[in-house]
Amino acid sequence: MNLAKFLGNPYNYIFIGFCIVALVQIFYYLYFFSRLAFFKIKPPDKSQTQPVSVIICAKNEAENLANFLPGSLVQKYSTTHEVILVNDNSTDESKYILEEYQKTFKQLQIVELKQEAALIPGKKFPLSVGIKTAKYEVVLLTDADCVPASENWIEKMQECFAGGKEIVLGYSPFQKKKGILNKIIRWEGFHTAMQYLSFAKAGIPYMGVGRNLSYKKTIFFRHKGFSAFNNLPGGDDDLFINRAATKDNVAISIDPETFTITRPASTFNQWKRQKQRHYSTSRYYKTKHKFLLGLYAFTSFLFYPLLIASFLFFDWKFVLSAFFLKTIIQYFIVYKCEAKLKEKDLAPFTFLFDLWMFAYYLIFAGSLIRRPRKVWK
Repeated sequence: MNLAKFLGNPYNYIFIGFCIVALVQIFYYLYFFSRLAFFKIKPPDKSQTQPVSVIICAKNEAENLANFLPGSLVQKYSTTHEVILVNDNSTDESKYILEEYQKTFKQLQIVELKQEAALIPGKKFPLSVGIKTAKYEVVLLTDADCVPASENWIEKMQECFAGGKEIVLGYSPFQKKKGILNKIIRWEGFHTAMQYLSFAKAGIPYMGVGRNLSYKKTIFFRHKGFSAFNNLPGGDDDLFINRAATKDNVAISIDPETFTITRPASTFNQWKRQKQRHYSTSRYYKTKHKFLLGLYAFTSFLFYPLLIASFLFFDWKFVLSAFFLKTIIQYFIVYKCEAKLKEKDLAPFTFLFDLWMFAYYLIFAGSLIRRPRKVWK
């Protein structure tokens, strides 16, 4: 092939761009996501147990408390622990449900908030109150619409603090239901987890999810809690981890017994609002995290438009070869990650979800510049 002639044809640059995008994607799958795909759960070197404070914040969550709170209260954990429920100015039946639970479960501590923190929107104020109330050094966070997947959630999560770790990132899959919306929500949750868990294993932790997250009170107070972003409605999980996590102080837990199952949104608009709230805080991430996440999202977005354009203007055999190389690597790594996170039923839809991500990035691109809403419920 005559290189000068090749470069002289402007249409060939479309194929060059496609190859660059494919190579960047391959790099992410081989360098980052393979770390989760081939991660092995190691048994702890020695049995260790330490007191744990489970913290749950709730605002008008009576139905969820009735359905899901028992999962946190019936944990099998031999060492001292407590479950702190911060009832944030609820006007429903939450108070009476909690009082009934407290008669049976003495480890349940109820903190009633009767006044809003006007200058601190979101969940950060009730969560801060819960952490300050906690008796023990290790705090384990989840939400009122979540239920631990097993009675060993507390024990298995606290085991990950071995070796001087201060933060443990867990996984919180969405409950499996019928319908395409449920699969889309579960795929997006899996895809997000694949990123933050893999980046953490690569020594670049950038976020966690408050539905299943644990850290020590000392690191919370060392970073002055959420004071750096008190003006934002979100960030109590991802922005705090973005600032406090280092390559040495974070562990991940993908033992299925440590999962917390989350109730998914029931409508597309409800889910969309949840995701917009998350993405409106992601622009406050550290620069290196924004670059790495942005490059991955941008190349994912460009892949299929450049694929189509390359088929139109270049030799289809070369285009197809590049497509299959990237796709085979991607599907192998994704399948291994799905197996690790017990999401293998999503595997047959991987290609459709990959196409869906093009529309996904279009839908949520505006959230990166839009001002976040000042509520958490």
